[in-house]
Amino acid sequence: MGRFTKSLLRYFNTTQNDLNYWGLDYPPLTAYHSLLCAHIAALVNPAWVELQASRGHESPEHKVFMRATDLLVFIPAVVVYCCYLTSASTNRKVGMLLSILLYPGLILIDYGHFQYNGLSLGLALWGVLGLGLGWEVPGAAAFCLALNYKQMELYHAVPFFCFLLGTCARRGLAGRGLLSLMKIGVTVLLTFALCWLPFLSDPEQALQVLRRVFPVARGLFEDKVANTWCSLNLVLKIRSLLSSSSQLYLSLAATLLAIAPSSLKLLATPTFWQFKLSLVNCSLAFFLFSYQVHEKSILLAALPVCLLLNDLPLVSIWFLQVSTFSTTLLAALERCTQAQLRLDAYHRLTAWLPAWLPAWLRRPDLGRVVRWKFYVSVAVMAALSVASVALPPPARLPDLFPVLVSTFSFLHFLGTFVYFNVVQLGAPHGGHKAR
Repeated sequence: MGRFTKSLLRYFNTTQNDLNYWGLDYPPLTAYHSLLCAHIAALVNPAWVELQASRGHESPEHKVFMRATDLLVFIPAVVVYCCYLTSASTNRKVGMLLSILLYPGLILIDYGHFQYNGLSLGLALWGVLGLGLGWEVPGAAAFCLALNYKQMELYHAVPFFCFLLGTCARRGLAGRGLLSLMKIGVTVLLTFALCWLPFLSDPEQALQVLRRVFPVARGLFEDKVANTWCSLNLVLKIRSLLSSSSQLYLSLAATLLAIAPSSLKLLATPTFWQFKLSLVNCSLAFFLFSYQVHEKSILLAALPVCLLLNDLPLVSIWFLQVSTFSTTLLAALERCTQAQLRLDAYHRLTAWLPAWLPAWLRRPDLGRVVRWKFYVSVAVMAALSVASVALPPPARLPDLFPVLVSTFSFLHFLGTFVYFNVVQLGAPHGGHKAR
């Protein structure tokens, strides 16, 4: 239990663990993963993990090590999805694979403002693969691991629940469906129990983890995140008008109302197409309306949007562009250049877009208004990017450009949320490309 004790202590403020210096605020699986990486790092170069002395340590070798430990789960999941759950030609599968793997938003956040989102998103994608291939029990286990790695995977939890429950109900809750539901339920309980086992001997340990994982005291929102509350705060100072508890209840009610149509539709029509759309709609609802949202949480919506690149290419690429644009403040905070983030390959890939986009934009189901909205949107993003670098903000409005970026992105996210809900709710019974 010595190794687990180290993981337990990471949630408490001690002389050897300063919670104010990147204190652990994620579920237990993150602690175990960090401990495993630390043991491996100590074998490679002990200076990387030397207590206190390793703070702020940076080296090319250390960066490669950290990035490698983030990709081992995500990349295979993307490859399997593109190969087995994408109905397209080989060229389109390869294009989709490269588009997902080279998505700048994930590169920016995971390797610039360093995070381990690739691992939790990879586990969630393995869960999606399990459900898409008809392996509900392994899929449920994979998603439980994702949820126990990062609590933000709650953005995807309702679609997983509704799809599994709806699938079991279709099989008959008095027969084969009930057996499937019991297997899934036991799998979920066992996975959570194994992840939390070292913390369950002392209730205070478990409560401390929950306090770190759900920091309600931080408030409704932070910084200039592109969600409803931050944008609404420009004209209505919610944090001054409402108490902290009222803000929490307001965001909870708004989130539940936003996810209800998509969730109920999926519960009634549990097809894989409906499941993918619901993942987009519910994750966007959480990002737009939930409590204490961080800029990086847009990755939770970007993942299911990536899965729709072959089905709804223009809207998906448009969203992914805006989602990357919305995280530019993080890049500025970390002083990351595109060369440092190794985005050269992405720009080579986008060099193909002039050959692809005109064909999509000429499709008869895309009106002239939609095409012009896309062109204007890209032009405004380019103009804001140049202005934020080349022009100093007015003295009275030092946050002018970050506010413009977040508000512009919010309007796009809200429009995307409405669009994907219309697509899902308007789909015929049985869904599109049901599996």
